[in-house]
Amino acid sequence: MNKLDSALLNILIKDARASFADIARQLDISRAHARARVQALVEAGVIEQFSAVVNPEKLGKVVSTFIDLRVSPVAIEPVAEELADCPEVVSLYIMSDLQSLHIHTLTDSVESFDAFVRERIFNRPEILSVDCKTLLARVKNRRGGARL
Repeated sequence: MNKLDSALLNILIKDARASFADIARQLDISRAHARARVQALVEAGVIEQFSAVVNPEKLGKVVSTFIDLRVSPVAIEPVAEELADCPEVVSLYIMSDLQSLHIHTLTDSVESFDAFVRERIFNRPEILSVDCKTLLARVKNRRGGARL
């Protein structure tokens, strides 16, 4: 990847709908060259998809919560797969200690979140501990990633 590709990616991160003509104008290259570079980045797997950034609050998802679970290592993958299928879970990561899950949930109310944890997390012997925090203010979003 070169400087041109980096600049092109920055344009697409800010606006995935930017046309090849817009990209070409901003980078002072031809439209055909802009199209070829985007296609090359897609084929190389650098660009995995083009997506929209959705504001969860506009969809009524106003409670953003981060959960850290410590799970029995033998159960970590089944628990992760089950929780990943829940509509409340917007991201889920298995951490490097191989016994922790880091989960981000979005719900429409504290009551919805409470129902989620009561149904999916509480009273499970394979879940050894829970640490949970609700977001107060978003200061910086991950560039190029969905907020949902």
